[in-house]
Formats: sequence, C-alpha cells, structure tokens
Amino acid sequence: MHYKELIVWQRAMDLTAEVYRLTKTMPKDELYGLTNQLRRAAVSIPSNIAEGNARTSTGDYTRFLSIARGSVAEVETQLLICVRLDYFSQEDIESALKLCDETGRMLTSMIKKLRN
Repeated sequence: MHYKELIVWQRAMDLTAEVYRLTKTMPKDELYGLTNQLRRAAVSIPSNIAEGNARTSTGDYTRFLSIARGSVAEVETQLLICVRLDYFSQEDIESALKLCDETGRMLTSMIKKLRN
C-alpha cells in the first residue's frame, strides 16, 4: 500500500497542518525556538511514515514508524509546554492533542503488527 493511502499518514498530515496553524499565533521571539521545534517535530511524523513505507525491509519500516512515534510524543510535550508558557490555552490545543493520540495509537498498532 502506498503511504498516501495510509490513514495514519493522513492523520499525521492533519496534525502537521494543525501545528502550523497554531504556531502562526506564537510570539515572534519564539520563531527560532519553540515554534521551529514544534514544526520540525510535526513534519517529521508523516515524513518518517512515508520514508519507512518506501523502504524494502520490514525492520527499516518499523524503525521509521518508531521514530515517527517519538516525534508524536515530542509534539505533544511541546504543545503542553506552550500551555504552561501561556502561548495557548488547553482548549486551543485540544484538536492537536486528539490527533497526537490517534496518530500515536495507530503507529503503535502498526509497529506491533509488523514485529509479529
């Protein structure tokens, strides 16, 4: 199956778009800090899913999905940091957190299936 057909890749793309939408409102002094870090971590998720899918070995695919799973946790953590710094409210990030949860669960499931 091509990566664009994977629901997990589609959700990761939705999450990336949501992160970009949110970070547009962050303070300018965070442009090269938290804003950049959040965006890079978010972009890493669908990128690693796609790259892993294009690999020829199951081990490589699993490794890239695992990296994507780590990036999901990174995005979630950074969003929570933004709430603590009063850049966003908990309500502001709710949609992104739901996408993190959904994407993370799908990645975990895929990794387990590929390892069996």
